[in-house]
Amino acid sequence: MPLAVINVVGLSASLLDERMPRLSFFAERVGLQSYRPEFPALTCSAQASMLTGRTPAEHGIVGNGWYDRETAEVRFWKQSNAIIHGEKIWDHLRASVPGFSCANFFWWFNMHSTVDFSVTPRPLYPADGRKVFDVHTQPMELRESLKQDLGPFPFPQFWGPAAGIASSQWIAQAARWVDARHAPMLQLIYLPHLDYGLQRDGPDAPQMVAELSAIDQTAGDLIDYYESSGFDVMVLSEYGISAVSKPVHLNRAFREAGWIQIKHELGRETLDAGGSQVFAIADHQVAHVYVKQSSMLDAVKKLLENLLGVERCVPASEIWAEGIGRERAGDLIVIAEKDAWFTYYFWNDDAVAPDYARTIDIHRKPGYDPCELHIDPALRFPQWQIGRHLLKKKIGFRSLLEVIPLDATLVRGSHGRSDVPVGEQPVVIGSKHTIRCAADIFEAMIRHASPA
Repeated sequence: MPLAVINVVGLSASLLDERMPRLSFFAERVGLQSYRPEFPALTCSAQASMLTGRTPAEHGIVGNGWYDRETAEVRFWKQSNAIIHGEKIWDHLRASVPGFSCANFFWWFNMHSTVDFSVTPRPLYPADGRKVFDVHTQPMELRESLKQDLGPFPFPQFWGPAAGIASSQWIAQAARWVDARHAPMLQLIYLPHLDYGLQRDGPDAPQMVAELSAIDQTAGDLIDYYESSGFDVMVLSEYGISAVSKPVHLNRAFREAGWIQIKHELGRETLDAGGSQVFAIADHQVAHVYVKQSSMLDAVKKLLENLLGVERCVPASEIWAEGIGRERAGDLIVIAEKDAWFTYYFWNDDAVAPDYARTIDIHRKPGYDPCELHIDPALRFPQWQIGRHLLKKKIGFRSLLEVIPLDATLVRGSHGRSDVPVGEQPVVIGSKHTIRCAADIFEAMIRHASPA
C-alpha cells in the first residue's frame, strides 16, 4: 500500500481542538497516539530515529548540531544523509518490496541520500560571499522543473522573522507535483509551519489561532489528496512545544569561571571552541557541554547543577552506550527546567557580540538561536533597514542584515526535554502499529508500506 507520512512539526494533542478541525476529525477517524519524545526531542534526532528505527546512540544524531573534536569546529544543520548511521527506511523497503520507490520532501539530512526523489533547502554560496536562496534535488534536473512550475521556494518564509505558511504550502505542492509524475510508494513530507509561532509567541498566544488554522488547511488538503489517490496517510510530529520564559546562558557562566577562550576579531568577540576548557553547544532545552580535561568534570557539573534554570546535568555515558552517539555528544548533557531554555550567548557586552549574532546564520552560530524568528523591537524602522540591505545586495555591495534581537526573553516556546506532559508530547495519527517512541515509527511505516 502506498504511504504518505506528513510531519506536522510541533503538533501535540493539546492543539487538536476546534482550532484545527480537519486534523482533529482525521484523528477521530483513524486514531491518535501520543508518545514519549525522543531524547533529545529535537528535529534531527527524532527524524533519524524514525528513519532508522534506532536510537541516537546508534544512528549518531545527538542533536541538530554538535562539536567535531577532530576539526575543532561546531557543525550545525549539516545536510548529508551519510551523517545518519544505520539502514534507512527506504533501503529496507527497497530490499523487500518489488518496484519500491521513495520521495523525501524537506526531512533533514536529505542531501545525497539513496531515496529516488528528494527536495531540500540549500542556498547557493557564490565565491563573492553572496547567499542565493535555492533548493537541492535528486535527480538534479528535478530542481529546475519544480521551480518552473511552482515558482522559487519561498526561502524567507522557511526560517527567520518572515517565516510563515508559504513555505509549507510550497512543500505540499512539490509533494503533489512529484506524486503526479512519479508516484513514489513512500512519500515523506515535512510541514514546518507550526514550529514558528509556537516558539515565537508560545502555545497559548492568541496569534496561534490563525497559525493553527493555516497549517490545518494545508495538511487537510494534503490528506484529502493522498487518500483520494489510494494512499494510506500517517500524520506525525517530532515533539510538542512547551511554554518558556527563562533563557539560561551557559557559556556566560563558563566565561565567568574562566573556562571560555574568546578571540577578538575586528572589534567583535568570537568563541574559540578548540581553545576553551569548557563550552556548551546549546540546542533548545538541551545542551552538550564539552570539557577538555576530565579532571574538570566534577567542577563543571557542580557549577551547572547550581545554575538557575538547569534541571539536570548528567554524563553522556549515563544516557548513551558506547558508539557513534557518544563520540559526537558532549561530555556532559544539560537539561533545562520545563520553563527554561539554553542560549548560545558567550559575550557579556552586546556592543562586541559577533557579527553573526544579529543576523540569520544557522551554520555559524555555536548553537540554536530562536531569536532569529524575531525582528529586533528596538529598531525604529526595520523595514527600511531590510530594504536598504536588499538594495545594496542588488547593486553588488556586501552588507549584514542586522535585524535579529539579542533579547532572549522574547522567545516563548521551546522543546528538547523528553519529560513533558502528555498534552505536549508528539503525536502519531493513523498508525497501524503501537507507538511508544520515535524509533517505533520505523516499524509502523514498514507495516503500512509492505504488501499485506
